[in-house]
Amino acid sequence: MIPKTEIIADDAYNGYIALVRENDFREAIKKNTRQFRKLIESIPRKQYDHAYAEGKWTIREMLQHIIDAERVFAFRALHLSRKDATPLPPFDENHWAANDGGATRKWKDLLEEFKAVRAGTEYLYDALTDDQLRFVGTVRSKALNAFTIGYIIPGHVTHHMKILEERYL
Repeated sequence: MIPKTEIIADDAYNGYIALVRENDFREAIKKNTRQFRKLIESIPRKQYDHAYAEGKWTIREMLQHIIDAERVFAFRALHLSRKDATPLPPFDENHWAANDGGATRKWKDLLEEFKAVRAGTEYLYDALTDDQLRFVGTVRSKALNAFTIGYIIPGHVTHHMKILEERYL
């Protein structure tokens, strides 16, 4: 197992990584899956389209964002684990949210999609070797590897869980 001290991150991701208490990112992802599913499955139907302030995402839109971001992070991990040195660009989460159709998606479909996407992430990470995890490439003009993304993924979801609990529910 690679020690957590080998994380390569810039300021944009440090907040997410700090939210992950586990030393094993695979354990963190699996635990985060259970925690997030428990939270989102407990949200009352009347809250799905609630936004805590004008111009903020609804819970339904936030769930779509989490799904999209998970796909982006998992693709980045796959790309890097295959030792592809081609730089990857950033993604504009607000532009994506304005064009993702999340506001009109069925809640049940979003829940099932999250489960499927997260299961894909878990399978990807279960198959990666330490050598694949350590390869350093460029994402958003910064050095990054799949190992670090393994902490970013559950940290990003935990970040949104905190927002849900503090501002929405």
